[in-house]
Amino acid sequence: MTDSPLVERLEERLYADDFAAVPDHTVSVADHGAAGDGEARDTDAIQDAIDTVAEAGGGTVSLPPGEYLSGALFLPSDVEFRIEDGATLRAVQDDDAFPNRPTRVAGIEMEWPAALLNVYEESNVRVTGEGTIDGNGDYWWDKFQSMRGDYEDRGLRWAVDYDCERVRPLVVYDSSDVVLEDLTVQRQGFWAVTLTYCERVLVDGLTVRGNVGGYGPSTDGVNVDSSRDVLVEHCDVDGNDDCLCVKAGRDADGLRVDRPTENVVFRHCLTREGGGLVTIGSETAGGVRNLEVYDVRGEGTNTGIRFKSAKVRGGTIEDVYFHDLEMEGVRTVFQWELNWHPDYSYPTIPDDVPESEYEDHWETLTEPVEPPERGIPEFRDITVEGVEATGTTQQAIHANGYPEQPIHDVTVRDVTVEAPTAGDVTHARDWDLEDVVFRTDDGEQPDYEDCEGVDRPTVEHR
Repeated sequence: MTDSPLVERLEERLYADDFAAVPDHTVSVADHGAAGDGEARDTDAIQDAIDTVAEAGGGTVSLPPGEYLSGALFLPSDVEFRIEDGATLRAVQDDDAFPNRPTRVAGIEMEWPAALLNVYEESNVRVTGEGTIDGNGDYWWDKFQSMRGDYEDRGLRWAVDYDCERVRPLVVYDSSDVVLEDLTVQRQGFWAVTLTYCERVLVDGLTVRGNVGGYGPSTDGVNVDSSRDVLVEHCDVDGNDDCLCVKAGRDADGLRVDRPTENVVFRHCLTREGGGLVTIGSETAGGVRNLEVYDVRGEGTNTGIRFKSAKVRGGTIEDVYFHDLEMEGVRTVFQWELNWHPDYSYPTIPDDVPESEYEDHWETLTEPVEPPERGIPEFRDITVEGVEATGTTQQAIHANGYPEQPIHDVTVRDVTVEAPTAGDVTHARDWDLEDVVFRTDDGEQPDYEDCEGVDRPTVEHR
């Protein structure tokens, strides 16, 4: 199969010998006093090594074998941070070790703790090596669970994800020309790898193991947020939320920022446990366009192709192409849930919560979208072909659009799904299906409601 123009263009730029190249100069953190014994806090020594290399005009900082306990670290331009095989950079379980920075979290701009490893408003940076970035996340998992019960009792479920301030292992923010390569990221307190407001990023060969030592909430794998020209490949992701994910801001704040995610390819990846093999949303306000996903296999992943949004998210999702996918043991193969998680998506502050307890970002989260129709996202021009799904545990498809904005202009070809039931499609227009076969226990078509010009799959008893 011939590569698409998008793939060819990304390869030409991101595979170039001079892409994100740094000077040939290497410094070991051990030479700056880092102990690597898993007990001493090595933040200052590691950052000193990083700063020394940067002041010399750039080069490589090497983390030799050992266990390095650290707070937030910041990588400047023209620096490669190489975590050698046998080396682990582990987050210290201390909120004060991660100072707040202006950033975007789960779709809104706000102050939030820095990550363990940060590329923040820089260019020409590499994070490489066969070692491990350990988020040491059980501290933040427990913190979240403790807060969640109280917040739910007070009608504030929507706020706890923001107020808990869980530390992320690796964040690239407002940066360009970045390579993330060959690392293992594990036990993330929140999302494992986050790219926000970035351009020209190669993510190659990452292993994400979010479920080591327990199941943390919202432990996404690789999230691409309002970024462009990104290639994610050869990744193996296991977590407790979306494995590979595309985002673009939420609600009024995301519409204000208005930055799309565009020109992104996910390929040659394996997803294991998690909410979605590849997920678009739920933060869609800036729009998503020109996305290609292929040669990705899901094994036991909750959902295969997953779209999620809400009637206040906004944005247009278009020119999306999924092809050559394999799935084994997913719950639902195709899912459009556009009224996602209402107790999270439609926040209001209860009257009995005093203003003295308000957080600044609550005002951002509860700002209404005006006019309301601006908040209704549009999903169109989506193509899916070459999908084989076996061992599906629930249904082939669940598609739930809007009466005001049906999911439209969808093409599905060469798809075979084995599942207990076919599922349902609501509020859809102009779907072209060719060689689409659902093998189900009952041999019944999906349930259709408010659908026009929607072709039916072939449904067979299995």
